[in-house]
Amino acid sequence: MTRLVPKTPNLIRMTVNQLLPEKYPTPDLFICDVADAVLKDIMPQMEHPFYALSKKPETNIRRYEHNGNWLEITPSVKGLATIYDKDVLIYAISQIMAKLNRGERVDRRIRINCHELLMFTNRGTSGKDYSALCEAVDRLAGTRISTNITAGDEEEYNNFGLIDQGSIRRKNGLNGRLLWLELTISDWVFDAIRNNAVLTLNRDYFRLRKPLERRIYEIARKHCGQQKQWPVSLELLHKKSGSQSPVKKFRLIIKNIVKHDHLPDYLIEYNEHTDQVTFKNRTQWWKDKKRPERRPFFRNADTHEKAKAIIPRGEDVYAWESDWVNYWIDTDCPPLKDPDAAFLGFCKGREAKKRQERLL
Repeated sequence: MTRLVPKTPNLIRMTVNQLLPEKYPTPDLFICDVADAVLKDIMPQMEHPFYALSKKPETNIRRYEHNGNWLEITPSVKGLATIYDKDVLIYAISQIMAKLNRGERVDRRIRINCHELLMFTNRGTSGKDYSALCEAVDRLAGTRISTNITAGDEEEYNNFGLIDQGSIRRKNGLNGRLLWLELTISDWVFDAIRNNAVLTLNRDYFRLRKPLERRIYEIARKHCGQQKQWPVSLELLHKKSGSQSPVKKFRLIIKNIVKHDHLPDYLIEYNEHTDQVTFKNRTQWWKDKKRPERRPFFRNADTHEKAKAIIPRGEDVYAWESDWVNYWIDTDCPPLKDPDAAFLGFCKGREAKKRQERLL
């Protein structure tokens, strides 16, 4: 994979120094960011942070409000799940997505090899790294999210978590190495997967040294996406990031990221006169992905007619097909045993989501 960094030699050295060493060089992997599905029916995706940006336990309740809707994140006594704890969830979802792309059955329960998880997330494999997984599971299971959804004169209250259950198996008792981690992800997370609410992250996400850098990358990935650029006021970016630092210190942090220019996929510009941050694509990362020479063709002549019976009346079936092909490309063009069934399944999932939105 081509490393998306500036071509100037001095800047390359600066960028490499700002990133953690790549401990386990491997081919590019498909990574799914479930945070993209957070509150997708209420606010823009990734509108609010759900993970703490500090390794120190954060036990305060977070509350955000936007256009009459509110969101509360309640940690357990062990603290709010951190952005590093999120690595466990990212890995779990990547495994589920890989199974879906292979046409295998999936459910909310998944068993994970602890050693492979640590390697995947560019962590060490010492005893302390294995022990940290236990603490991460506790915080992920203890973090609860509650929100309201208003529609006209009615209001709906929802409360959900990140995972419902977690268990870890050790070799040779309490002092032995961890063998596997078994998670039961929540219905909320699983629904996001089934609704294709996932994004692909750059593998260098796990090499970013600071929690806030990870969060800034997530915001850029979500809001800039495939656009050439995305401007945002520094004040709003500060709110979206969830940083507990004062705006003045946050501004200095952004300037430091601009100086070193080490964010994967995107570069950042800061305008002191307007106090505005602009994210710009480096080399349009999606064009560097392997593209198919042609899209998957349907085998049955009546596939479009079957799709028309699923999608809302008046909508263009070929526009839905185009969206499906783009989704297939964005998920690294997995082999399709039955393109017709895959497309119809896509239509059913999207229509179910739209139907739910109409009821709210």
